[in-house]
Amino acid sequence: MKILHVIGSMDPVTGGPCQGIRNLNNVLKQMNIEREVVCLDDPKSTYLGKDKFPIHALGPSKTKWQYSPKLIPWLNKNIERFDVVIINGIWLHHVYAAIKALKKFKKRKIIFQNESGTFPKAFIMLHGMLDPYFQNDRTRRIKAIRNWIYWYLIEGYNIRRVNALLFACQTEMELAKHSFSYYKPRKEINVGYGVEEPPVFTETMKWSLSEKCPGLNDSPYLLFLGRVHPKKGVDLLIKAYSELLEINENRSQIELPKLVIAGPGMDTDYGNYLMKLISRDPKIKDSVFFPGMLTGEGKWAALYGSEAFVLPSHQENFGISVVEALACEKPVLISDKINIWKEIIEGGGGVIKDDTLEGTIELIKSWVNLNMEEKLKMAKNARNVYENNFGVLAAAIRFKNAIVNN
Repeated sequence: MKILHVIGSMDPVTGGPCQGIRNLNNVLKQMNIEREVVCLDDPKSTYLGKDKFPIHALGPSKTKWQYSPKLIPWLNKNIERFDVVIINGIWLHHVYAAIKALKKFKKRKIIFQNESGTFPKAFIMLHGMLDPYFQNDRTRRIKAIRNWIYWYLIEGYNIRRVNALLFACQTEMELAKHSFSYYKPRKEINVGYGVEEPPVFTETMKWSLSEKCPGLNDSPYLLFLGRVHPKKGVDLLIKAYSELLEINENRSQIELPKLVIAGPGMDTDYGNYLMKLISRDPKIKDSVFFPGMLTGEGKWAALYGSEAFVLPSHQENFGISVVEALACEKPVLISDKINIWKEIIEGGGGVIKDDTLEGTIELIKSWVNLNMEEKLKMAKNARNVYENNFGVLAAAIRFKNAIVNN
């Protein structure tokens, strides 16, 4: 079976959707599934050539719609080579282009005998892009109006053209129904999301982190690992940490670990705002570390060395870093706006609170107030949550069954 993934970008910096494609590659290959990717990145991108499957970069794209004049001609020429087309995400040119190319191919009335003996099947993997958050968030009013218009003109139609919509978790599938009217997909399938086993911890990993965080030494710390963006609630995390430091200073009741905030985005306006929050509070200066984006051994060193993972996000469809932390046997302290929170709370692998300042304060307080035995139990539960819900093999089987049987 041959699958074509159509996506805006495969640059690892863009996070979840492209990482999800990479995570399943080894297992799907063992199932005799070959995959290729077409994306709209610059063909000179430095990440290219490092993956074990072909990536056709047809960019750089233009405009916020990520338009590329090369995409539709490429699809028209190549689409008949594939049994299945997976469109990743919505709202951008690559979705419109893929649907148009599929429609044109079928209109030719060419009976192309691929392995399934039919025209290529088509699916859209939404990656959380129909979460009501994006329509209801007050800071996105203009974008919400734009999406409403685009939905009724284009995207609602595209949703109905594919065999099924694919979802990363049950909560995402439930939420998708509430963003727009005329939401009428042919079928909805929760295929889950698989995250690969982390590498085994080695002592050399420690050096990778210590170089990025001089002064952290062997201090216990909580870890935020992800894009530094307003949606992630990093400002809530810093404000909550500052308030808890003040409580600790005045009452000496809380033994507070350090805080490591690792990820790209500190060079943005939001990153500058965070640095201003730090500069206004001298108590926090020596307790919060910003190592930037961590990859490879540095990322795994940060996860393995942490007490717990923390993410008070306002919206997260899945949260690959959350699951990577679970796989490293680290409890996760997250908001209830991360769509896999039910699996985590049911398995006892973390603490769940509101995505507010008060909720974020309670996240950290709940953790530091646990005794050692309770923390160790939660750590073991975290690993069990990963194994029972987010392992790569189970996700690959669900994915294959979905595209074969629908």
